[in-house]
Amino acid sequence: MVQAYNFLASWQLFPEKSEFEYQIVPKSGNYKIETSHAGHNLSFSHNWVSLENEAFYAQYQVNPNGALHDFENKDLADAVAAEINNASCLTVQFFKTEKLVLKVVHEILANGFLKVTHYGNKENGDPFVNTEVYHKQLSVLPYASSAGSVAIRPTKEGVIKHKALSAMEDQTNMQLNQIKEQIELLARQAQEIRKRKELSLMIYEAKITFKPQIGQIYHVYEKTDGSHVLSLVAPSEWGGGSGPFAQFIATVKLLADHTWVEC
Repeated sequence: MVQAYNFLASWQLFPEKSEFEYQIVPKSGNYKIETSHAGHNLSFSHNWVSLENEAFYAQYQVNPNGALHDFENKDLADAVAAEINNASCLTVQFFKTEKLVLKVVHEILANGFLKVTHYGNKENGDPFVNTEVYHKQLSVLPYASSAGSVAIRPTKEGVIKHKALSAMEDQTNMQLNQIKEQIELLARQAQEIRKRKELSLMIYEAKITFKPQIGQIYHVYEKTDGSHVLSLVAPSEWGGGSGPFAQFIATVKLLADHTWVEC
């Protein structure tokens, strides 16, 4: 069960990243995978809410040893076989009268998201593929979701809990998104500082025959020997070229902190 570790979590649905060819399209949902008390089985629980605000819930357990086992929910299947293919892929197959009726493939993506793909057949026999994308929740919720499971309407208490959880998730996700935006801003600022540092190191190693003034514009050229030189002369003053130098590098300005920025 060591390979199952990556899947053991409570996952929240990304409706906008998911694609549904068949069945009711959810507007929100959760999907939870955990080990049973005995430690040999995996427990899957599904909870989702439709666009019409109908709530659905289902739960089942499987032994992921690749063998065929009896399945308790005969409405969905007579038998089930599950296998942990590798650390990033888990497959569950449902059979009815020895015929494969549903295949569910769980994949851990490179970005850490969980993709759950349902391969089944419509009532008229035509095949369908539903793809759900989830992100891992920071806290473990009491239930989870999938549009491909058998739908069971919960009690009124369950609907109330789901609405409260949805409100909590919206608020915490909004706060997490704000923090993420702040982190991304800091990352961009750090990148800009790194670029200024690299440019400044290059200029201070270049040949400078005058004293640069803060706030003034200068031009960096590369000589034939690979070294650099800081010049007062712009490329346009050389007739649009690099003049006596091998190539033009950048137009720069000296800032008050004595770092250089490309203009």
